[in-house]
Amino acid sequence: MQPKPHPISLRGARKGDVRTQFAALCYRMRRGKVQILLVTSRRTKRWILPKGWPMDGKTPGASAACEAWEEAGALGRVSEVSIGAYTYAKDMGNEDFVPCLVMLYPLKVKSLKRSYPEHAERRRQWVSRKKAARMVGAADLSRLILDFEPSFAKLKT
Repeated sequence: MQPKPHPISLRGARKGDVRTQFAALCYRMRRGKVQILLVTSRRTKRWILPKGWPMDGKTPGASAACEAWEEAGALGRVSEVSIGAYTYAKDMGNEDFVPCLVMLYPLKVKSLKRSYPEHAERRRQWVSRKKAARMVGAADLSRLILDFEPSFAKLKT
């Protein structure tokens, strides 16, 4: 049985004010259990998933996979089917926030590289789904992580 979709909040923003991002839910299996790869944000050092803006010429899943490489050094197989969406307010500095709708794409990690574009700016950590849900903080993202089942991920070969 596939999980129910969760309501999305635009936090009072008008539809035209909302920006779209793509995130990678990087995961692996260890002793039959799912582990999630989290990274720290560059500025506040909060635990997050790798995510970023759409990229010209790339599908949403491929954009999420690029973010996983740049922010976490993760390489693997990504799904082109989103497993859900969550929202957050991106701090653009000077007390300016942009509401973002983030589409989440599972990426089964095959390897982690020591050197990757943002390795000097971020930390990364493998954790259980329950711990990841607590660490990311946002309720809608936490629910997506807790509900994630690798068997539902339609990965590209």
